[in-house]
Amino acid sequence: MEITKYEGRFIKVTEEIMDGAVWERAYIQSGVQVFPITSEGKIYLIEEKRPHEKSPVRLKFVTGLMDKEDEDPLDTANREMQEEIGLKASHLEVLMHRESSGTLNNHFYQIIATNLVPSKIPNPDGEDTIVSVKAYTIAEILIFFETGKMQWNIDALGIFRIQKMLESGKLTY
Repeated sequence: MEITKYEGRFIKVTEEIMDGAVWERAYIQSGVQVFPITSEGKIYLIEEKRPHEKSPVRLKFVTGLMDKEDEDPLDTANREMQEEIGLKASHLEVLMHRESSGTLNNHFYQIIATNLVPSKIPNPDGEDTIVSVKAYTIAEILIFFETGKMQWNIDALGIFRIQKMLESGKLTY
């Protein structure tokens, strides 16, 4: 039987004894990463205050957590864009979905957002957490990865996939 050892706002940790061994599981709130693409083919990034991270301000894509377990990731994507960059999309599509299970458990979605229109809602993290919002070309974003301004991780995979989709005509903006 799985026993909860800790439950916070974003993380729950449990233990379960199976076959004589103690198995720990961390359940992390599911979330989204959004690639809002302008009509010129640029992608919005935000510079955001992150006091709990190694770098207290960092350049990042629009991201956020799903408010409820059953919240549609596309709805989450639009909400996060409205909170963080003051835009929403009339076209959203899932670029990638990763489900982690075992020791770490959650769902993570990368979302492409196009046909952007102004729509601002209050940011529950505070309006002063966003330092700047700017749209960049894919070439500029790749330089950010190469120079260390952004970290190589699943973000880069999303950018490479978008680049290939644009080159092949499978994605238009």
